[in-house]
Amino acid sequence: MPWWRDAVLYQIYVRSFADADGDGIGDLLGIVAKLDHLAWLGVDAIWLSPIHPSPDQDWGYDVADYYGVHPELGKPGDVERLISEAGRRGIRVLLDLVPNHTSDRHPWFVDAKSSRSAQRRDWYVWADGRPDGSPPNNWRSSFGGPAWSFDDATGQWYLHHFLSSQPDLNWWSPAVRESFDAILRHWFDRGVAGMRIDVCNMIVKDRELRDNPPATDDDPAFLRMLGQRQLYDSGRPELHDVLRRWRRIADGYSPLRLLLGETYVFDLAALASFYGSGDELSLAFNMPFVFAPLEAGALGAVVAETEKRLGAEHWPVWTLSNHDVSRFPTRWCEGDGRKVRCALLLLLGLRGTPVLYYGDEIGMPDTPIPFAELRDPVGKRFWPAATGRDPCRTPMQWDATAGAGFTTPDAEPWLRLGDYRAFNVAAQREDSASVLRFCRDLIALRRAHHDLAHGDSTALDCPPGVLAWHRGRRFVIALNLTDFAATVGGVHGQIRLGTDRERDGRPTGATLSLRPWEGVLVETRS
Repeated sequence: MPWWRDAVLYQIYVRSFADADGDGIGDLLGIVAKLDHLAWLGVDAIWLSPIHPSPDQDWGYDVADYYGVHPELGKPGDVERLISEAGRRGIRVLLDLVPNHTSDRHPWFVDAKSSRSAQRRDWYVWADGRPDGSPPNNWRSSFGGPAWSFDDATGQWYLHHFLSSQPDLNWWSPAVRESFDAILRHWFDRGVAGMRIDVCNMIVKDRELRDNPPATDDDPAFLRMLGQRQLYDSGRPELHDVLRRWRRIADGYSPLRLLLGETYVFDLAALASFYGSGDELSLAFNMPFVFAPLEAGALGAVVAETEKRLGAEHWPVWTLSNHDVSRFPTRWCEGDGRKVRCALLLLLGLRGTPVLYYGDEIGMPDTPIPFAELRDPVGKRFWPAATGRDPCRTPMQWDATAGAGFTTPDAEPWLRLGDYRAFNVAAQREDSASVLRFCRDLIALRRAHHDLAHGDSTALDCPPGVLAWHRGRRFVIALNLTDFAATVGGVHGQIRLGTDRERDGRPTGATLSLRPWEGVLVETRS
């Protein structure tokens, strides 16, 4: 069985996790210094945001060298040290692969734009404009505006689905495919356990560069904002050839390497297609789950449809927060600790692989960032209608001292600190009723019981606002996501873990009663 099927993954935004050298920026050695926390928490693998050299126009997602390490984040040897030290604690290390685009300062693009006959010209997507001088087609950038910029020197337009400083690679080029084969092998050979693949669904574009059709009222909000359906610049069938190619490389290693895709699609049938016949992605992120409200009906529908589409042969992956969306304690829970615990029980209780975002384990909320301090280009472009991604990327809050244990007391963090006196690891470790201790105990139960890591999931009939399901033969998980008391029938056993810890160890009786915003994990009677 692949190792990730019973694993708990943990996403680290490297610049914001732990600063080892006191410059206000998190780094690889900072992660090394905090590995004991991750081992104590019980995670099995960490996924790092991009660590490569970058001009940081998009904070690492504009890669200038896929083989190097950003000097602000560490030295090349620090990667081996992190892999080694993590491995000693039973923790694997995943890196972020950005295959859709590079920085415009990457040597590949510098060469490509030098002339139309440059060696790497066809490594990127170039096209002539329309007769009226407008861009080649109507494609839109995810960061706003046309997805094309004109290059005066060579008289053609180049494609960029994000910033103009992030030119899209041309995945119809055999040389591009071969280059990324080599990049994967390089990091796998160094002991990296897998890759999270950025905007995995977009890397191959329509070869004819056809216009996208307009969005409709039935499309997700993101597409309505773009004003078009991404029919020709996302989800192209040829993408699956690339994924199968990468899977063959990943499966050539022992233990198997994980391919975890950022599949930004809202159709669960399309999501299932990224698994192929077990020969493409190992795991594909479920965006309909991330963007659903914290309501039993909406979440239950996503989970049920996901289970139907993936079937028994494919394995789901679930997450509540990441570096691109508001943290779940803010987005879902409005700072209510009851709701935070319910959300964590949902995440860690579903069939599939859970992914925690750093700070989730302490219920860390978003941190408001004033315009003058914004670093995120999205926040700057759309302010004040949107605040961007900085609020969910602020430094980890380790303790209540100056610097929050993230950096030295006299250093200025790259993004401002949140309310570290209210939410920090040190205080919650000492509090048996804390979110952190609840999260740790839940992970420990997953590790101790096969049914909670691998067991089938079968939904139970519940009153409105309640979610409940069997995990394997021995456990039931029930969540009351309402402001009113509720009951679930046919659950007989002992509460092993509840969001209200005073009920731990108590029998359920003939009918399971749930307080408002309460969740329980019940070990049923044989």
